[in-house]
Amino acid sequence: MRTNRPLVVTALFLSVFMAAMEFTVVSTAMPTVIGDLGGIQLYSWVFTAYMLASTVTVPIFGKLADLRGRKPVMLFGLALFLIGSMASGQARSMPQLIVFRGLQGLGAGAMQPIALTIVGDIFSVKERAKMQGLFGSVWGFAGLIGPLLGGLIVNHLSWRWVFYVNVPFGLASAAVLIVSLHEDIERHRHALDWGGVSLFTVACVALLLGAHGHEMAVVGLPVALIGFVLFFIVERRSPEPILPLELFRRRIMAVSSLSGALVGATMMASVTYIPLFVQGVLGRSPTEAGATLTPLVIGWPLASAIGSRLTLRSGFRVFVCGGLAIVAGASFFMAWALSRTTGLALPRLAMGLMGVGMGFANVAILLAVQTSVEWEQRGIATASTMFFRIMGGTVAIGVLGALLASSLSAVHSAPVGAANELLGPQHGRGLPPEVLQPLAEALRGSLLSIFWLIAAIAVLAFISSLFFPAVRAPKEPQEGGGAAEASGALGRSRPAGLRP
Repeated sequence: MRTNRPLVVTALFLSVFMAAMEFTVVSTAMPTVIGDLGGIQLYSWVFTAYMLASTVTVPIFGKLADLRGRKPVMLFGLALFLIGSMASGQARSMPQLIVFRGLQGLGAGAMQPIALTIVGDIFSVKERAKMQGLFGSVWGFAGLIGPLLGGLIVNHLSWRWVFYVNVPFGLASAAVLIVSLHEDIERHRHALDWGGVSLFTVACVALLLGAHGHEMAVVGLPVALIGFVLFFIVERRSPEPILPLELFRRRIMAVSSLSGALVGATMMASVTYIPLFVQGVLGRSPTEAGATLTPLVIGWPLASAIGSRLTLRSGFRVFVCGGLAIVAGASFFMAWALSRTTGLALPRLAMGLMGVGMGFANVAILLAVQTSVEWEQRGIATASTMFFRIMGGTVAIGVLGALLASSLSAVHSAPVGAANELLGPQHGRGLPPEVLQPLAEALRGSLLSIFWLIAAIAVLAFISSLFFPAVRAPKEPQEGGGAAEASGALGRSRPAGLRP
């Protein structure tokens, strides 16, 4: 049977749209969730659980996609994501929500890199650049309606529906993918590196748990160090490593990974803590908090669409360095704006600039990585890029969340759970003044410190980009090279009968 590229793209669009909605809607709803379920000290764990699960599994699913084919891994990820979404909507406590968000994250660990890998398989380098612009427009559309939808759901239905909204998009994506994508899979015995998988999982989980500080750091960080050392030893000897170390001997992969980790920390921490500041400190509504994020997800796809067309002419480096310079400037502008004003115009402008920088940098990094490897390594190379981005974001959210929890617990006049009232419908007005004032000041002070730290991380991301090699996209002999490239690769599976 023949692969139908338009239908495959439709399925991937639905998947990306669902992920983009998750990106904005859940961030918008989380302060309200805290007001309902309590547990502000666990605020960061709702995001950490999701990203921890997706971070650990991204390279594993990427390797499985190279061994078993893209389609079964993508469908498995969609199924896990939808089950986790339904369960999250049924959560009755913060610990339950954290567990179910972890299940959602397991599915996302397959969906995110495999969707990009499929695009890399079925399109040529030139076509991939155009597709990045189209996929960026999906993010832009979801960004426009996501915060608005999140606010409407929270205000008129229930925050639980922000998770249920994923279900129709996920089911439609899976159904279209089943009938449209066909792969010729050569059946071979594959020795998946289970030793490497186990050590990698233990080391990543220990690192991410240790990032939350206090008692967890005492145990987690040493375990992570030992786990990664053993992982590298095992990977060097494995005939089929889960994470081929030779990839990272290439400068383009090494710098992309470092820059991706730092820019992931900048983006994910900003998206996590800005709604908390807008609602908890400024006393605004969930809709206004979500709308503060909207410029990010509008600027990103617009810049991605422009950059994807220009980067093939001017080279990757100029857009990586230029994009991350904009991100660094926007991060400092955001920290300054939040410390100087109670309005939302300047923070929204900062988020728009950050989105532009992210769009330029990330599209160039992804295209550079995908064009630097052969078909049989494209899945793991793409997944590795996403792994470091998510790992950076997860570690940053954990560390910054520990800082936030420590600051709030230091307010001795506030009873346990009082901070949750700041995010309730009364914005803490039911608390006595001797409790409300120091608690509000602690929340504001700790969040402002977090935003200045985010700005510092963004500067490090820009500095790392200066080491990005000056490479250009290879010239291709013909249009429709994606089909020829895929069908002529030496990999174990390839799209069948691609239509130009």
